[in-house]
Amino acid sequence: MAALINYENFNTGDFPVFPEGSETKGALEVLQWANDHYGDKLIYACSFGIEGIVLTDLLAKVNPSAKIVFLDTDVHFEETYQLIEEVKKRYPKLLIEMKKPDLTLEEQAAKYGDELWLRDSNKCCNIRKIVPLTDVLSSATAWLSGLRREQSETRAKTEYINKDNKFKSVKICPLIHWTWKDVWRYAHKNGLPYNVLHDNGYPSIGCKTCTAPAFNADDLRSGRWQGAQKTECGLHLS
Repeated sequence: MAALINYENFNTGDFPVFPEGSETKGALEVLQWANDHYGDKLIYACSFGIEGIVLTDLLAKVNPSAKIVFLDTDVHFEETYQLIEEVKKRYPKLLIEMKKPDLTLEEQAAKYGDELWLRDSNKCCNIRKIVPLTDVLSSATAWLSGLRREQSETRAKTEYINKDNKFKSVKICPLIHWTWKDVWRYAHKNGLPYNVLHDNGYPSIGCKTCTAPAFNADDLRSGRWQGAQKTECGLHLS
């Protein structure tokens, strides 16, 4: 068996060439390779947006009992929690973990003040997303993400397999060549459940405290952190 490719020995020349022109634009092939290569050392960190639902469906075809982690910040929309329950029913063998931060909202408020997200959203994201994912990835070698190149300028150069300097891990992004239309076409064709907020002007859905309907049709993430010089929570910034 080939040596496991990890952060320390990462070399782009060690990866196979995936068929961008396949029916799933390489996604299914990437997932099959990742599952075969990493096994239980592979984790999918899913936000359960529409890309996440599509990637979950594809992953379930490769490994029906794959491990999925949701970073439960305790301030997600109720619609998001409802969707996760639907996903659990549709894919009963998937291992879905609701990963919470070490600090409850009350403990965070006592330490940093109420509504930290309004005063220092970066610190809030660090406490409720970055630190929990760091903990999750401490037992994994690679993780899956639903990033697409079309989503934003900061994601335009994402590859299928990436050296993740943020988490000292290998980040695998099977959907990089998918367009917004591709995602929805697949979801509708396969009758997938999705967050109803997508039908109400929310193409990108995060915490309810920092997510509003998109105001720019050409920027699907324009509803995130409105009024702040911020486009990412930090999970995908090196």
